Amino acid sequence: MPTILLIATLDTKGPEIAYVRDRIARPGIATLILDSGILGEPIGVAADVTREQVARAAGSDIQQIRNAGSRGAAVEIMMRGVAAECARLYAEGRCDGIISLGGAEGAVLAAAGMQTLPIGVPKIIVSPLASGRRIFGPFVGIRDVVVMHSVIDILGINSVSRLIFDQAAGAIVGMVGAMQNRNNNEKPTPVKKVVAITMLGNTTKGVEMLKRALEPRGFEVLVFHSNGVGGRAMEVLVDEGRIGSVIDFTTDELTDHLVGGFHDAGPSRLEAAGARGIPQVVVPGCVDFFVQGPRDSVPEKWRGRRTYYQNPSFTLVRTSADEMVSIAATMARKLNAAKGPVAVAVPTAGLSIPNKPDGEFWDVECDRRFRETLASQLRPDIPFAEVDAHVNDRAFADAVLKLFFDIIQ
Repeated sequence: MPTILLIATLDTKGPEIAYVRDRIARPGIATLILDSGILGEPIGVAADVTREQVARAAGSDIQQIRNAGSRGAAVEIMMRGVAAECARLYAEGRCDGIISLGGAEGAVLAAAGMQTLPIGVPKIIVSPLASGRRIFGPFVGIRDVVVMHSVIDILGINSVSRLIFDQAAGAIVGMVGAMQNRNNNEKPTPVKKVVAITMLGNTTKGVEMLKRALEPRGFEVLVFHSNGVGGRAMEVLVDEGRIGSVIDFTTDELTDHLVGGFHDAGPSRLEAAGARGIPQVVVPGCVDFFVQGPRDSVPEKWRGRRTYYQNPSFTLVRTSADEMVSIAATMARKLNAAKGPVAVAVPTAGLSIPNKPDGEFWDVECDRRFRETLASQLRPDIPFAEVDAHVNDRAFADAVLKLFFDIIQ
């Protein structure tokens, strides 16, 4: 029997979460309520997983958390407990989906638990914060979390909240049912035939060629948008054993981490495949730029750089020669540590759409220094191919495919 976990701060959202539980309840579906509250006492409903249990799972107790010194510090400790309890319930087969109701703290607390569960486990956050110019990273992270706008604040059962809560209850029941049906009927692709590829708009044409060539050969192709979240998501799935090989075609997230761009995926980018020992072909697609906001918002220190008007929200800024050398050294260091087969392909006629002869980012000397640094610092046993083509040319896609089929043998 599938179990749906409901998360809320029961000192402020007890009656509301009880209403959602009752709308979910039906033959064949079990429910559990986890109390993520900190200050007051539960109202209107009893928890199956109490706040005291959550606090202990965080290595603390509820009184210590209340005395943490600030609201933020208390929430941070409680987040660890919610994450631990969600992971435990999932491991025990008692969490087939999660739904939560909450404001700022309630949503973040529930999201901490949702982040511990694999992709494919249904996750819904209902919150008044799901609107306006919000940053949804704390809620969604790199998981498949649905964030639903509650329209009004979550306080009371009324004609509007009933509409929203009924929809949310129906959504989580339907999602869990769909996953149960899928698990019972769909035959998964063998992991060895699952290949991940990274892409941006600047490398879409090249990735499309790879995808069209790989799928007729029985590969399932997962394409990740290398925007600071996509690369991290790919590497988490690699860590989880869901991906059998990688064509890291667009590694701009290394640049954004080094320089401070919007597409920063963190310090461990380009390490998961090597640590797990799965085959990987790496391409420096789009390492020649980093991403900033609208043109008039680019910081003063970069105003003298060459830029490319990507769209009204994003401006691409050309990397300097010294930055390109540093990126190459970082890439070599990470790939040299790989436990599995690695190959590198570098297009000499451009790394992105504006990086081509007569393009805004064309810089022969800058890119030459990148290639020479990478080639000189890679382990001698790592195949290194310089291809006289642009990153989006057919000739380059063919060269990448050849390296890929060579190393997966």
